[in-house]
Amino acid sequence: MTLANKMRDIGLFDTRVPRYTSYPPANHFNDSVGPDIARQWIKAIPSGSRVSLYVHIPYCRRLCWFCACRTQGTATNRPLAPYLALLKAELDLIDNMLPPDVVLSAIHLGGGTPTLLPPEMLLDIGASLAEFRPWAEDIQVSVEIDPTEVDAARIAALKQIGMTRASIGVQDFDPLVQDAIGRNQSYEQTRDVVTALRAAGIDSVNMDVLFGLPHQTRSRLADSVQRVLSLAPDRVALYGYAHVPWMAKRQVMIPSDALPGAEERLELFDTARRLFVWDGYGEIGIDHFARAGDGLFKAERAGTLRRNFQGYTDDRTDTLIGLGASAISRFPQGYSQNISTSSRYASAISEGHLATERGYAMTQDDSLRATMIEELMCRFEISYDRLAKRTGATKAQIWEMTAELRNRFADHLSVTDKALKLTEGSRLIARMAAQTLDTFSMPQGRHSRAL
Repeated sequence: MTLANKMRDIGLFDTRVPRYTSYPPANHFNDSVGPDIARQWIKAIPSGSRVSLYVHIPYCRRLCWFCACRTQGTATNRPLAPYLALLKAELDLIDNMLPPDVVLSAIHLGGGTPTLLPPEMLLDIGASLAEFRPWAEDIQVSVEIDPTEVDAARIAALKQIGMTRASIGVQDFDPLVQDAIGRNQSYEQTRDVVTALRAAGIDSVNMDVLFGLPHQTRSRLADSVQRVLSLAPDRVALYGYAHVPWMAKRQVMIPSDALPGAEERLELFDTARRLFVWDGYGEIGIDHFARAGDGLFKAERAGTLRRNFQGYTDDRTDTLIGLGASAISRFPQGYSQNISTSSRYASAISEGHLATERGYAMTQDDSLRATMIEELMCRFEISYDRLAKRTGATKAQIWEMTAELRNRFADHLSVTDKALKLTEGSRLIARMAAQTLDTFSMPQGRHSRAL
């Protein structure tokens, strides 16, 4: 039986499931978590612990049609300085709640387009972050970079503020595909930015590639992947395009009749996957690839790979504090999310309040399921001993909670007295397997395809 037939029989092509970058998924957040709860969670962070920061810059010079992120377009730099002032004010609010000896282990500038900020603004926010709390010796400072919105001065500023990893969105280099998704970015532009980053001493470069885009064929995607490989990124994320125009209105610009079908998406994914593996990249989780020296590769081999809102990560902290409009924070007690609308976010911060609008307070059952799902997504197994160490769960509890998993995917599981493990070749159904542990209802069409 072919791979396509196997996946069709198990329902991969017809199923929509969460990406499980959080549990519960963000669409189950509610207004029971507000500024007061978020303040309590921040104050409860243990002294001396390590935390991570996510800084959201929502502005873009162009709004790519495929993107479903919380972004807004701006033709000028006019809104940037006021927004930067709000970020610094939010940082001050958190500073007054956080223990003074907390250490920063990771900082991620995302968006949107962080490189829309001119050099002086990058240096300004960098200085505020440097003064906020001590940085760990092994801190990672990653920045999302649009090759069409960066220059030598901004790269120099990013290096000066401590950037250790650049994250570059490629998606696809084919001009026909780029025209269909509203993102024109030449290979030469991307190559020149990578060269400049390497020359500036940025040792780690990762790239995002999308499959399932309009007009993509195996040969077109293979050509794009070969071009990506010629730039020697340290890690690559190979994401499936999620066509959800009912949620991301700009996606109505994408010709749905030009999108590849479900089985074609599998062929596209497998074409790209094989090329990365043939070029020496290790497979990380369900959709990442990394070279042997990369932190993700090391974390996967060491069994310390984690998963958060940015996808797979080697950051092992339990607390991620989000700054900016729509930013999400993760605490051991649950999740909090800032107001998405920039104007309302500005009002809250200007009045001296946290901008938390919604979130989710975890129960003990939620925390256990979240850990089990993360184990499945990162390690493709649920080890009784490992889970007991992380959560205190007993083997009997795990056995009861995995009943649906064992029944539904019996042909794709290895079951021993030590662990439940997805069999070799079953990575593609990891999200479907994780769904069996999910107790939250999923509205029809709410999530992206399982592949």
